[in-house]
Amino acid sequence: MLPVVEHTVAVYKLWQGYRNDFPKGSRYTLGDKIDATFIQILECLFVASYQSKQDKLPTILIAVRKTDLLKFFLRIAWELHALDNKKYVLISEKTDELGRMIGGWKKGLEAKTPAR
Repeated sequence: MLPVVEHTVAVYKLWQGYRNDFPKGSRYTLGDKIDATFIQILECLFVASYQSKQDKLPTILIAVRKTDLLKFFLRIAWELHALDNKKYVLISEKTDELGRMIGGWKKGLEAKTPAR
């Protein structure tokens, strides 16, 4: 498995521990949305790892957008006090690292893709 996929799985596992502590009012709305976004990112990265070189970039671009969306939802969860400061800082750092990893993959693909 690619390091970026392994890292995403590790962050998702961390999230799963936090989700159980979410207030009931947010667990099935915002919590489910965060969970679904994680799954979508994992799906994109896993699919991209098996795609041909020319098909990878559009899938990675979706993963980049989903990662930005995930960061946004996590910030909202923190602002609503569904995540405490310590949990938010930890998962934010790991999510930021994930964004850098996906961004690096994207840049590598863009460098290999001829201009049209």
